[in-house]
Amino acid sequence: MYKIVRKKELNPTVTLMEIEAPLIARKAEPGQFIIFRAKEDSERVPLTIADFDRDKGTVTIIFQIVGGATMELNTLNEGDCLHDFVGPLGKASETEGLKKVAVVGGGVGCAIAYPIAKKLHHLGCDVHSIVGFRNKDLVILENEFKAVSSVLKIMTDDGSYGEKGLVTNALEELIKKGNKYDEVIAIGPVIMMKFVSQLTKKYDIKTVVSMNPIMIDGTGMCGGCRLTVGGETKFACVDGPDFDGHLVDFDEAMRRGSMYKDFETHSREASCNLLKQEEKE
Repeated sequence: MYKIVRKKELNPTVTLMEIEAPLIARKAEPGQFIIFRAKEDSERVPLTIADFDRDKGTVTIIFQIVGGATMELNTLNEGDCLHDFVGPLGKASETEGLKKVAVVGGGVGCAIAYPIAKKLHHLGCDVHSIVGFRNKDLVILENEFKAVSSVLKIMTDDGSYGEKGLVTNALEELIKKGNKYDEVIAIGPVIMMKFVSQLTKKYDIKTVVSMNPIMIDGTGMCGGCRLTVGGETKFACVDGPDFDGHLVDFDEAMRRGSMYKDFETHSREASCNLLKQEEKE
């Protein structure tokens, strides 16, 4: 069993949990992920590792409450235990040798972008972070990004905090100011990563994106997380989750992701009904 040692609400739909998992914490690196089951009969769900503490033996996950599995996870509190917590899985993000990097995060994807920015900073890299949210109420990890970034741009769709506009607006502005990036790392909604990659291709800047499609076993056997990258089939769980953004077929990835919307809606509604019934009892 994996004990929850800390739980914190980051905003109304996003929760942070710190999990006691010393073996995973010992091996974890930014970019890798875990697969959890909240209870014995729960769905297996992958989540990218948001942080880890080797000394304390803990792994931090940050999740958005969007479906049945994350709703169920959010019912657990400090002192409770997760039934399964498996990892680290996937390949770690490549950070060695980079001198200047723009890290671009969108929404809850910022939870994945942060540990990469943190490691780059600790390696002596000049990190420019650009994070985007729909509005002020959804902003997460601002202080954490400030601590590891020489430049931090916060963008909101409605202009309620930071600057109004898209992350691509801020990135292009920094590029036009003469910033020469070794690499851009973009993590967030697929549509955001697509447009970041289109922008950086115009400026011939290497771009890495983190792809997180539906996956089941995390070992490449189920094939649910397959992507087309450079005309070849890749599996996000074993070949990624990081890929060259200029080679990913984002349109195909978005089509495949939309296939599961009806199932996710049904799962969410079933979980809502179950939780309501448990509250009555």
